[in-house]
Amino acid sequence: QVQLVESGGGLVQPGGSLRLSCSASGNIFIIYDMGWYRQLPGKQRDLAATITNVHTTTYADSVKDRFTTSRDNSKNTVYLRMNSLDPEDPALYFCYARITTVRPVVTIDFWGQGTQVTVAS
Repeated sequence: QVQLVESGGGLVQPGGSLRLSCSASGNIFIIYDMGWYRQLPGKQRDLAATITNVHTTTYADSVKDRFTTSRDNSKNTVYLRMNSLDPEDPALYFCYARITTVRPVVTIDFWGQGTQVTVAS
């Protein structure tokens, strides 16, 4: 089927930066929107950033001006550059992609397994 594999999470000091990557592979015909959600312990999963296949981006107010999402359509990969990380940002970050598969021809939201981001001195 389709796999989304994330990388780049880890521990960073307050004010530091990280870049997350997420690559999609498998039974892919078209990838539409890609993006990132984050989930704090005991909380629901909330949108952080999205990017369309023509590179139009949207951001949650809490990350606007600090996070930047981008994608490389030739590699089926989406990125999240996170700058000025603060104690509000630690969470499990999930990438997603809205994909039309080849067989069967259906459009589904696929999710990565999540990558942990920790902000601590």
